[in-house]
Amino acid sequence: MAHSTPDAIQITDLGRLAYEDALSLQRQRLAEVIDSRGTDGSIGHLLLVEHDPPVITVSRRPGARDHLLADPDRLAAAGVTVADTDRGGDITYHGPGQLVAYPILDLNRLDLRLHGYLRWLEDRVLETLSHFDIEGHRDECATGVWVGGAPGPEGMTGNRKICAMGVRVSRWVSMHGLAINIHTDLSHFDLIVPCGLTGREVTSMHRELGEQCPTMQDVKDALVDRFQNAVG
Repeated sequence: MAHSTPDAIQITDLGRLAYEDALSLQRQRLAEVIDSRGTDGSIGHLLLVEHDPPVITVSRRPGARDHLLADPDRLAAAGVTVADTDRGGDITYHGPGQLVAYPILDLNRLDLRLHGYLRWLEDRVLETLSHFDIEGHRDECATGVWVGGAPGPEGMTGNRKICAMGVRVSRWVSMHGLAINIHTDLSHFDLIVPCGLTGREVTSMHRELGEQCPTMQDVKDALVDRFQNAVG
């Protein structure tokens, strides 16, 4: 499914797809945006996907692989694969029930650089969560979106991560992106130290809302609407 708005972004819903296949498609779209820069009105693409089979992705950051806690036998029993990635950040998990969004956007057109782009992405997620009556917030010490918690002497304590982020920028076009836990199997996060943050809890929309949790399609629609409003 794909549709577009003038001078905005093309949305492609990939359904369920293996991580390597989605990464290959990201790279194709990245090259297209770079090659077409200045020749059309599009800012780029937004790819939506649930990764299946489940996968742990490990960045090139020194020490990131040390945050993989499970041995090969435990990974095989859980049906989880491992893939290297060229995004920023550390280590994370992707699987069914988690909405992964890959914006392939011309940041020159958005007048953004890396720090501002990460805050821009967080805004889109905060707006989406708010639509479903979840109050999210930032953590000054970690990229992403969090819920719960309370102010303490060393910042927020007891907060729970609901959305992870990791990006890469090439010639000021973005790739990789964000992952919102909707009805994700949270036990798979026990296989890693999520994002390399020891002792930080991970949550999902279903854990926060229970039976009021929206469907995957509901969250896709809300996130797409927030992206289109932001660039349109």
